[in-house]
Amino acid sequence: MWKLIQDNRELTILIAIGLLFALLGFIGAGFHLQTLTMIFNSAQIVILLAIGATFVILTRNIDVSVGSTMGLSAVIVGSLLNAGFGLASAFTLTLLCGLTAGLLNGVLVTLLRIPAIVATLGTLGLYKGMMLLITGGKWIEGLPQDLKTLSAPIFLNISVIGWILILIILATYYFLTKCSTGRYFYAVGDNLQGAMQLGVPINRVRIIAFAINGLMAAIAGIVFTSQIGFVPNSTGNGLEMKAIAACVLGGISLLGGAGNLIGAVLGAYFLIQIDSILVLLKVPAYWNNFVAGIVLLAVLVFDGRIRVMIAHNLKLQRYARFLKDN
Repeated sequence: MWKLIQDNRELTILIAIGLLFALLGFIGAGFHLQTLTMIFNSAQIVILLAIGATFVILTRNIDVSVGSTMGLSAVIVGSLLNAGFGLASAFTLTLLCGLTAGLLNGVLVTLLRIPAIVATLGTLGLYKGMMLLITGGKWIEGLPQDLKTLSAPIFLNISVIGWILILIILATYYFLTKCSTGRYFYAVGDNLQGAMQLGVPINRVRIIAFAINGLMAAIAGIVFTSQIGFVPNSTGNGLEMKAIAACVLGGISLLGGAGNLIGAVLGAYFLIQIDSILVLLKVPAYWNNFVAGIVLLAVLVFDGRIRVMIAHNLKLQRYARFLKDN
């Protein structure tokens, strides 16, 4: 069993998700397909951010500005729509803005060689400031109904945006696991010198990773405006930490070069599942962060113990022959 978990790291978080649903059924709150899809709908924003963070973390970098990028994107799409732009043109310009924000992060880190945590802390403040300058610190309201209908359920209680997200998950998973270009992200994070010797364009790969992260943040901003119907001036605050936590929970190594995109998606789902179940159980809101933190730590400790146990067993197997000879 431990070998199976080692080879399929996302199994750990999948088991945790199953246990939470079992707990929901045990205490009599009930579990239905609608609960499953409801949590998926709520998790869409964090899933998108986790997909983007996966690309960056695989290259042994980190981006803490993604929450501000999402907030800026939400402000841009909301402002454009209220200015009379159509959905297609507003979405296109918003995606370009998110892509540009990601590219700026990539250039700062890759070409100017500023440490990723420092560079993205700087752009976090920059993008947040731009967001507040555009809105004057006010909320954006009165968004068109066409935008809101994109989050309305159409099939299996999943919206148009939800089905597009599923396609994005499948496409990015295929790209990272089946395409040689996708494997470059793993190579850069796992062994930089080896990747250079193999001819991998490491600078280009790193910049593309940040650009994809910015693009996913822009999509998350669009999804947010569609689901909420307005844009608060605090949009995106703290979501960068949830995105990184989702990746770590799903087995994406912060040391780069290891992990599975599906694990990151499941990690994002798990984080939102905790919040959703607490709401279903009518737990007071001020308990949410405490309970979520306890559950998160429990999963990480359990996962860490499994890693140590597996590493110990592998070491024993490796030296078993020499021990027998003695």
